[in-house]
Amino acid sequence: MATPGETTRDKDVAGVPEITSTGGSQTYSGEEAGAIERPKSWKYKDHKIGPLYFPWYASPQIQLLLVAFVCFLCPGMFNALTGMGGGGQVDPSAGNKANVALYSTFAVVGFFAGTITNWLGIKTALAVGGTGYCIYVGSFLSFSHDQNYGFTIFAGAYLGVCAGLLWCAQGAIMMSYPPEASKGRYISWFWMIFNLGAVIGGLIPLGQNIHVRTNKTVSDGTYVGFIVLTFLGACLAMCLVNAKSVIRSDGSRVIVMKNPSWKTELLGLWETFFTDPYILLLFPMFFASNWFYTYQFNDINGVKFNTRTKALNTVVYYTMQIIGAFVFGYVLDLKFMRRTLRARVAWGALFALTMIIWGCGYEFQKTYTRADVAKGKDTPNDPADDYPVLDWADKGYGGPFVLYIFYGFYDAAWQTAVYWYMGALTNNGRKLANFAGFYKGIQSAGGAIMWSMDDHKIPYMNLFASCWALLIGGLLFAAPVIFFKIRDTVPIEEDLKFTDETLEDVVSEAQLREMHDKTAEVAKA
Repeated sequence: MATPGETTRDKDVAGVPEITSTGGSQTYSGEEAGAIERPKSWKYKDHKIGPLYFPWYASPQIQLLLVAFVCFLCPGMFNALTGMGGGGQVDPSAGNKANVALYSTFAVVGFFAGTITNWLGIKTALAVGGTGYCIYVGSFLSFSHDQNYGFTIFAGAYLGVCAGLLWCAQGAIMMSYPPEASKGRYISWFWMIFNLGAVIGGLIPLGQNIHVRTNKTVSDGTYVGFIVLTFLGACLAMCLVNAKSVIRSDGSRVIVMKNPSWKTELLGLWETFFTDPYILLLFPMFFASNWFYTYQFNDINGVKFNTRTKALNTVVYYTMQIIGAFVFGYVLDLKFMRRTLRARVAWGALFALTMIIWGCGYEFQKTYTRADVAKGKDTPNDPADDYPVLDWADKGYGGPFVLYIFYGFYDAAWQTAVYWYMGALTNNGRKLANFAGFYKGIQSAGGAIMWSMDDHKIPYMNLFASCWALLIGGLLFAAPVIFFKIRDTVPIEEDLKFTDETLEDVVSEAQLREMHDKTAEVAKA
């Protein structure tokens, strides 16, 4: 029985959306159908998709695990490198220019990535997406020797295209594969594994530069290690199964298009704005979600600390992301609270964290300026050798260190909450791919602007103020959606409207029989 304030859909075993029979008003869940077990044999023949080898492998959990490790190896290594400031280079100019190109193409491709991913398929989109990270890292290895800005800019632009596909496919899996009651946990599992990649990636430059107490470019070995790992990530993506083959523990399936085409998916992109116009109110929240990275990586970690301390900060920053994702992901799935209430509590927690953490950041930012860092440079692009960077053994390191790691906690809390909010609005995999594309495209547009602002030497305090203001504004704009559009469950009839699938395509045969039996009983009564 469901406890007060909890719908039957909120049960872990209820992997299929609520079903309303055509002949009555009864609702129906996987638990009520006896929680059909996924076949355990090594081969299972399904009339909907044909032979399926190792059915357990097609479970949402295994597929999410694979996607998490793809991101562990690709974006995780990218984050470790970017977290060093300037892509590991002392002169951040190459990194800034590459990232402007990256986020510019990411913004364009990301916005349409849902259309492309739905047509290509999730597995292909992820594999193609992974190749960009390997080339991006290689461009910085090249830059260390030949200062070739052209290659780094090209690599950034190419990665923008690839990242748009990868992150759209990842978002669709993370939000549409799990049952409603487990979406927070699935998001947190992904975010923890993904950020573990950045932690391990950060340990590479930390180990190689542990005795370097000056500020210098990371070694060639660091770049080579990242190149190998990102290439393995692209290969791992090919181990995924297609979305139509994924079977939840109760026998239900992911809602996707059976016969996607360029035409249907382009139309579907624009249909999203007509069926779900409220998504526009989330755009400011999307825009703010990557804006602060430039400030944190380049203008705090990149200029305030020496090489080994930057590496340590990167490791702990992403460790706190793991903790933040765990806390928010599990709180967002609490059983004793209705989903509508959880959404509002999470909004309040984000607002409080924004005021507290960024308020402390304001006090820290008042202690130095861009002019202080640039003082004594021979040319605008020379390292600020005379600026007193901090080492972890120095007095005064503790305060900035604590602030920086809480920035990492905050980032995970924000990202986890945004994904959960989108996943709470629908269970339709096709629509969620478009939502994920909007999210990554718009956040990348913000990232492109911020990297450009930093490259144009905008004062640090101005950059900080823009981060804080956008985060507060994003929460305020999103409040009407969070408070009034999120429901305790989304009926399957609504989810099926945005696809060419039928109830029979996504619900197990046993569940359908149970539903029809209940309908017959009601008719007799």
